[in-house]
Amino acid sequence: MAKDNRALFLLLLPGVGFLLAMFGLPLAMAFLGSFGVGIPGPKAGFSLAAYQKIFHDPRYVSGLGTSLYYGLAPIAVDLLVAIPLSLALSRSFVGRKLFNGLYKIPLAIPSIVIAFAMLTLFEQGGFLSRLAALAGLQLPRLVRDPWGIGVIGAIAWKDVPFMTLIITGSFAAVPTELVHAARALGASRLKAFALVMLPLSMPGITAAVLLVFIRSIGSFVLPDVLAASFPLPLSVLMYQAFRESNWPLVYAIGSILMVASLAVLMAYYLLCDSLLARRTAKRNS
Repeated sequence: MAKDNRALFLLLLPGVGFLLAMFGLPLAMAFLGSFGVGIPGPKAGFSLAAYQKIFHDPRYVSGLGTSLYYGLAPIAVDLLVAIPLSLALSRSFVGRKLFNGLYKIPLAIPSIVIAFAMLTLFEQGGFLSRLAALAGLQLPRLVRDPWGIGVIGAIAWKDVPFMTLIITGSFAAVPTELVHAARALGASRLKAFALVMLPLSMPGITAAVLLVFIRSIGSFVLPDVLAASFPLPLSVLMYQAFRESNWPLVYAIGSILMVASLAVLMAYYLLCDSLLARRTAKRNS
């Protein structure tokens, strides 16, 4: 038994060691740096000043809410598009191979290109605005607007293919025999999907949601170009602190973004476990 444990430890050591060295150590140094520990310059030394600034300055308090908003809102849009798209891709139809390549195009387009394309199309005085004016119409403000419609749309458009790839694989892993059995027992297509296919695909959908959330909450380019001037998300405020060489503030904002991501991850898992437990209890009763 001891030999097996030792062999397992040696097998895991290269991968775990690499992760600790390349990710764990920098994260730990960043967390300590948020308290002023281990940073160069006159602001070195243990201090809570960076966190006090974040939680007392309205810019940063609003920025945290905006970051969570830009992290969560695109997920709803992504799911509304990605789930039907994944279902369509799981079927055979004319032109499927062409469509399977076309929907992935946003993955290859840099965020800065998407941001300026959104400006060109949807800005007041942009292409669509001028086109609507010819018909006597006036489009609402879609970029740099208070609701962040342009930011959410751009993030969602960028992440739909990413989420679709993961969900398509999850749907493909569900045994078709179970779906056919549900249909044979009288379930409609929609009911078979909701009660059989969707629950069995939840691990993949959960992974897709969490990965997209992490990508979205840390997005910098799209909010910087397309968001209103206030409130700015923490990612943009973090860059501003970097430009000012305020390293404790940079590290503190980064730490808060990490904690927020972990909190949403834990809340999502607890919600999924609660729903699964209720469904199991309902079936057993």
